Amino acid sequence: MACFAVPAAEALVMTVVRKVMASKKKEPEVEKIEGSGEAEVSQKFTMVQKLRWLTNLLWGGAGLLMYEHVWHGEVVPWFPFLTAASDPGDAAEMLHEMATAGVGMAVAVTAVWALMLLGAHIIERRAGKADAAAVTE
Repeated sequence: MACFAVPAAEALVMTVVRKVMASKKKEPEVEKIEGSGEAEVSQKFTMVQKLRWLTNLLWGGAGLLMYEHVWHGEVVPWFPFLTAASDPGDAAEMLHEMATAGVGMAVAVTAVWALMLLGAHIIERRAGKADAAAVTE
């Protein structure tokens, strides 16, 4: 009924955090590789870029869920917007769905993002080793 509200709320908070971090951003994180007299620079993903991945995943998921709820008539364009909010019995069921399914979806999306970060870290580390090996040759 309103499970999309939980990932949307997380997406909103993380978007604000990302915007604040981007406004305070200094320079991109770089890693200097010293070799045979020449210095090469390998750029890493910044935390702002990584948070953009998370917000894109969350907004996309929340948007698709909202579309599905509009399709089934659970979200309407007039007040109170959620059909379950008009009846106290349905409202309790809606809050239960938000606490179970909504939180579960938000946690699952965040876990997928964490796996993406792990993959990005492994790729960055392999690229750094390859860059270091190329400089020493």
